[in-house]
Amino acid sequence: MPGYGYLAYNQRQLKTLRQWEKEFKAATPDEEIELYTGKEVQQVVGSEVYCGALKHMGGGQIHSLNMLLGSAQAAHSLGVKIFESSPVVEVNYGKQVRVRTAMGSVKAAKLLWACDSFLNNMEPEIYNKTLVTYSYQVSTEPLSDELIERISPLRGAFSDIRPVINYYRVTRENRLLFGSATRFVEYTPNDFAAWNRTLLAEVFPYLRDVKIDFAWGGPMACSANLFPQIGTLRDHNNVFYVQGYSGFGVTPSHIVCKILAEGINGGSDRYRLLSSIPHATIHGRDSLRLLLVTAGKLMHQTAGFWKGRS
Repeated sequence: MPGYGYLAYNQRQLKTLRQWEKEFKAATPDEEIELYTGKEVQQVVGSEVYCGALKHMGGGQIHSLNMLLGSAQAAHSLGVKIFESSPVVEVNYGKQVRVRTAMGSVKAAKLLWACDSFLNNMEPEIYNKTLVTYSYQVSTEPLSDELIERISPLRGAFSDIRPVINYYRVTRENRLLFGSATRFVEYTPNDFAAWNRTLLAEVFPYLRDVKIDFAWGGPMACSANLFPQIGTLRDHNNVFYVQGYSGFGVTPSHIVCKILAEGINGGSDRYRLLSSIPHATIHGRDSLRLLLVTAGKLMHQTAGFWKGRS
């Protein structure tokens, strides 16, 4: 569904949106891009907490699970074999890489680690390059057309531009999907629905008592610089990896993995550039996770202030 809105809580963030408006229009002059301020914001999203909104009709939203299933079907049609519910228990490197599961094994000339937050220290060289944090989402009951029109005349997808964002969109079934993550201190809420309801009510007070049908959460692997990591293992040039999308995987993964495919198939300037970016090793990744993620969030919140994002 087309349409995306970037939202500003304060004048500092609004200044950032003004700059983005110029950059977006310069990059895509034929697309509908418009900045709203003050009460004009109500034309885009039905909330009074924002002082600015940048509408970009060249952006939009997708059903990410359907995209995943479609990608799997496309790969299968080209001869790719997909083995689900087959956790790896051991990997042996060499000219031929052997991947063993509890029920069998696969041999291949090349291997790609693409486990992100589910690597579970299977490969220590890249495991300590990311930290795992969590995001939490809810879906409301189906809402009336009138209420959906009030929430979003655009029926688009939205997020504010803070270092840790709220993000939401309406669905074809007239549900509101709403998600976020802890902003400063890393912890796991006891009740995902209640935790998200508080944030939802801050943005849309008139939805304070709306029924929430579904609530869930999940992990995401974050790089210290929040930039995706691709490359090969130090002593095994036939073993590749990609990870660390830091919560922004759906769109950039398609670009990054195209570049990764170039690297697997012999290399390219783009692959050499991205794989040359250094990434910090994170000591105490598991034992100090809560402390490290909290420190990282505080650091990015502080940096966000100077970048016009807080």
